[in-house]
Amino acid sequence: MKPNQYKRELSAALAYLALLVVVAIIAPSFFSGTNLRDLALNNAAVLLIAIGMTMVILIAQIDISVGSQFAIASVAAGGLAKIGIPMPLVLGLTVMIGAAMGAINGLLIGTLRLPSIIVTLAMLVAWRDALRWTTGGEWVQNLPAHFQWFGLGQSLGQWLIVLASLVVLVFFAWVLRNVAAGRAVYAVGSDAEAARLAGVEPTRVTFFIFVLMGALVGLAALLNAIRFSTVPSNAGVGLELKAIAAVVVGGTAITGGRGTLIGTLVGVALLGTIGTALTFVGINPFWEKAIQGAIIIAALASDFVWGRFERMRVQQTV
Repeated sequence: MKPNQYKRELSAALAYLALLVVVAIIAPSFFSGTNLRDLALNNAAVLLIAIGMTMVILIAQIDISVGSQFAIASVAAGGLAKIGIPMPLVLGLTVMIGAAMGAINGLLIGTLRLPSIIVTLAMLVAWRDALRWTTGGEWVQNLPAHFQWFGLGQSLGQWLIVLASLVVLVFFAWVLRNVAAGRAVYAVGSDAEAARLAGVEPTRVTFFIFVLMGALVGLAALLNAIRFSTVPSNAGVGLELKAIAAVVVGGTAITGGRGTLIGTLVGVALLGTIGTALTFVGINPFWEKAIQGAIIIAALASDFVWGRFERMRVQQTV
């Protein structure tokens, strides 16, 4: 990629750096080890889901059902552990449950070519209501001792969650940049018909990206659930908006075909830090959503302006 293709990622990084500088001046206690650890833990699940969402948006699709999928996978993980299934197997089964939910989206969107926003909006409601009907709104309690932190203890368990999310990030960043399958994702998002003529099957790519999205939701749900002694049945409310916002703020074009996972990491960090930073500097945390909204609007406006500039430049060249 050319340097100017990282313009949005750099803008997000500079905004995050500016936020950290301001907080460092006003409230240096923000950078205590305990607070930084809590920030990393609280945003690990968002990062995993944002990784999948980045790839979904790169193929010019959207998935707003991930919050409901997250709730189902969380409850499933707790239920599986409660009936005595070993944690390594719980991990695999939870990821498979997430992948299965993603496969349903992939089938409807990739194979039947239904609009992703309509399909995932319907699944958002359907999964949430199905879970509410199944559980009666009750939380999963009386979990076995080995469920919390995978039985490794809090300190080691916390490191496991953060490192797992970062390993997934590095792996998929490498895949998108260096593997043919990753380049196919960009190709489908840039021009599906051109990708098809070049030998890439957009239907297959779309299906597998939604399966991958679901698998990452399952992983995120389990890694988040093991932090607590109970599993709430209403987990994941609003999670889809956090993930999409982080991806867009991190520089991924909502129209597909352009973006990086490093930018997504910056977007997750920026949006995930604002609320805590406001508390430390003495500003009412109710401003968090307003500030996040302003940042998202600024990112979208920047994307629109930059897109028009690029089209004008291409027309002038031609």
